[in-house]
Amino acid sequence: MVVGVIIGEFVPNVQPAFDTVRFKSVSVPIAIGLIVMMWPILTKVQYESLPRLFTTRKLYVHILLSLVLNWIVGPFVMLALAWATLPDLPTYRAGVIMVGLARCIAMVMIWNQLAQGDAQYCAILVVINSVLQIVLYSPYSLLFVNIIGGGGSSTEIRVDYGDVAISVLIYLGIPLALGIITRFSLLFLTSHTFFHTRFLPFFSPLALLGLLYTILVLFAYQGHHILHNLGPVFRVFVPMVLYFCVMWTAGFALVWRLSRRYSASGTWRYDMAVVQAFTAGSNNFELAIAVTIAVYGVGSDQALAATIGPLVEVPVLLALTWVALFLRTRLRWPNEDIEEASAEVKEDGERGVTVKEMMPAVCEHTCRSL
Repeated sequence: MVVGVIIGEFVPNVQPAFDTVRFKSVSVPIAIGLIVMMWPILTKVQYESLPRLFTTRKLYVHILLSLVLNWIVGPFVMLALAWATLPDLPTYRAGVIMVGLARCIAMVMIWNQLAQGDAQYCAILVVINSVLQIVLYSPYSLLFVNIIGGGGSSTEIRVDYGDVAISVLIYLGIPLALGIITRFSLLFLTSHTFFHTRFLPFFSPLALLGLLYTILVLFAYQGHHILHNLGPVFRVFVPMVLYFCVMWTAGFALVWRLSRRYSASGTWRYDMAVVQAFTAGSNNFELAIAVTIAVYGVGSDQALAATIGPLVEVPVLLALTWVALFLRTRLRWPNEDIEEASAEVKEDGERGVTVKEMMPAVCEHTCRSL
C-alpha cells in the first residue's frame, strides 16, 4: 500500500496509463490482479461435492443468515456510521455508503483461507451474493444514497445494470471459470494425489502474489489523490474501521452463541463462524471503485472514499484473521470437544489404560459437548 501510494504520487502519468486499457468502467490492470488472486482459491473448491451440500438443511440455514447479515444489517450499519461520522462531508459519505452496499466477493476468499474457514460454503455464499449484486446494487444505491441517505438530486446516482453485471462477471466469473476448468482438467488428466500434493502447493501462492499486485495497483491508481486529501481521508477511516469490526464481530459472535446452544446439530462450527464473519465484514471494494469512477469520475471524492476501502479493509481484516485463529483455541467449539475427547481416549488406550478407567473421562467430554 505504501509503495503504491509513492508510485502514484511521484511517477508521472500513472493513472492515465492504467486507464489506457479499459473494458467499460473496469481498469484492465486491476482486473488482471483480481483474476490472478481468485484463480487458485476457486481451483481449490471441491465442486464435485457441492450437489451433496445443497441437499443439507445446514446450507440453507447459513444462506439465510448470510442474506440477512449482508443485505439487511450491513447496508444499514454502514449508512448509520457514515452519517454519524461524516455529516458535513456529503460526497465522501456517498462513497462510503456505496462501499457498504457492495457485498463481498473476491477478498473474502483470501481471509477465509487464512483463517481456515470452510472453502465450499464460502464459495457458495460468495456466488449467491455476487448474483444478488447484479440485481440489487443499482436500486440499493438509489435507495440508500438518494432517498434514505438524503442525497436527493445533488448526489443523483444513475448506475447502469450492465456496468455492475460486467464488473461482477470480470471479478468473479472469469476466475470461477478458470478455477473449474483447471480443477477438472487436471483431475481428469492426472490424479487426485498429484493434484493435491504436487500441483496445489505450487499453484496456491499465486493467490497471495495476485493480492499484493492488486493492492499495489489500486494505491498507485489513487496515490496522488490520497496524499492531497489527507484530512477527509482520515475522516473516512473512522466509519470503515468501525463497520468492519462491528460486522465481523456480530457474525462471529452470533455463530459462536448458536454453536453453544445447538452444539449437537453440527450446523454451527468454527469454520462456519469464519465464513459468516468474513462474508458479513468484507466488501466488494473493486465493484464500489469501478461504479463510483463510472458514475462520479475518477477524480471525485466518492471514488476516493471507495479507494480508501481496501486501505482500511486489508489491515483490519488481516488482523481479524489472527483474532479468529486465536479464538479458535480460546473458545470451546462443539466439534473440537469431540475431537479432544477422541484424542484423549486414543492416548489413554496407547498407555494401556483400561476401558473402565477411561469411562469417566469419556462421559465428561460427551456431556460437555452435548
